[in-house]
Amino acid sequence: MPTPRHEAPHNRLFLARHAALTLLAAAPVHTLAQVPAHAATPEACVSINVDADRLACYDAALGRGARDTRGADIAAKEAKAIQKNLEIAEEVVPQAAQAEAPIGSDLYPMEETLDRAIANAGKGSLLDSRWELAKDSKLGTWNFRAYKPVYLLPAFWSSDPNQTPSSPNPKNTVDTPLDVDELEAKFQLSFKTKAWENVFGDNGDLWMAYTQSSHWQVYSSDTSRPFRETNYEPEVMLTFRNNYRLGGWNGRLLGIGVNHQSNGRADPLSRSWNRVIGMIGLDRENWALTVRPWWRIEESANDDNNRDIEDYVGRGDATLVYVRGGHQFSLMGRHSLRGGDRSHGAVQFDWGFPISNSLRGHVQVFDGYGESLIDYNHKATYIGLGISLFEWY
Repeated sequence: MPTPRHEAPHNRLFLARHAALTLLAAAPVHTLAQVPAHAATPEACVSINVDADRLACYDAALGRGARDTRGADIAAKEAKAIQKNLEIAEEVVPQAAQAEAPIGSDLYPMEETLDRAIANAGKGSLLDSRWELAKDSKLGTWNFRAYKPVYLLPAFWSSDPNQTPSSPNPKNTVDTPLDVDELEAKFQLSFKTKAWENVFGDNGDLWMAYTQSSHWQVYSSDTSRPFRETNYEPEVMLTFRNNYRLGGWNGRLLGIGVNHQSNGRADPLSRSWNRVIGMIGLDRENWALTVRPWWRIEESANDDNNRDIEDYVGRGDATLVYVRGGHQFSLMGRHSLRGGDRSHGAVQFDWGFPISNSLRGHVQVFDGYGESLIDYNHKATYIGLGISLFEWY
């Protein structure tokens, strides 16, 4: 009969894996919401008039738990600790002892379960809701998703309309002042779709996106109500899920993309540029922060119709979003990251608020350079009021 000393390696490995299974079984408790035993039937929910109450009724009737991002983060942290303990146990126990240990093949799915818990860190967070970062949040490819806010601002006022757009390139400077009214309309359309999911194992998604922003001189009957400026912005982005802590913030997103922006006009009003844009996303509770540094792809001097655009529109931006009670507030800031005469930037504040069902009110205030491409080196304050269908989150 083997001595207890010979049994110790077997027991240590078995106990380590048994403890791991026990912790793993307890981890999902953080992520499950309690469903009332007296939940109504789906048919009974139809008569409820208040949208939020009706949705809660459906969730209870169908047994759907509320998203618990904190629980998902805790489960991921525990799964990492379990994996580390198993690695230590396997280093301590000789390989021969592992092969003889009475663990059984039924324990091997534990590794897959641990990996799944780690890959679901941040599930239900603000950034996860927009970028499908967690493993169980992914919804497949070629489905249209919201990207940037979609809104219509019938009233968009400028403190200083740009009547003489100019550029260092002589071909892109207006000789005769344009007839531009202070009040116009502005609207923005924006969407994205996932072209490739899980590029690297269970992480990395390739997105394609398109944003269009238009300024319409709808109140200028003397000039036949022209579109003063329309910016077209297609881009391709590769995004990755990550999970780290920075102060009180959770690092969720890391991305890189290629962006083209132009106004599709002939000289002297033509404006365009191409960028490589990085993306870092963090969130906490009802807050989300996205930081985007970018690097311009240089063009030849003769073809460049706005070669100093980085000194006005900037070399990066940061957007902070706060969501509470159906209201959404966002603050964007960008800067040239240069001093002296090259120090320029802009700030933009947006407030989206509920009106009814999916319709929302929208207020926008912008101050600085580059509200549109034609105005990239023109400073003004803009105030807009209208409605929106989609906000950031």
